[in-house]
Amino acid sequence: MNQELDVTGLKCPLPILRAKKALAALQSGDCLTVLATDAAAPEDFAAFCRQTGHVLLDNETLADGVFRLVIEHK
Repeated sequence: MNQELDVTGLKCPLPILRAKKALAALQSGDCLTVLATDAAAPEDFAAFCRQTGHVLLDNETLADGVFRLVIEHK
């Protein structure tokens, strides 16, 4: 199952907290796509994945400063 989470306009730590809650509802191997505008999001999510064991599959910058991060549930 794949899920998308839009946290655009939110500042740290809210994007991470909302992603953590969304990931808790997913199964191992499922993916969560996060859309964020916080400039720290790419670094924050990379650190979050290192600490939790989830896998950051993709990290790209879209138009208008939106980051698209794809996280695979461990």
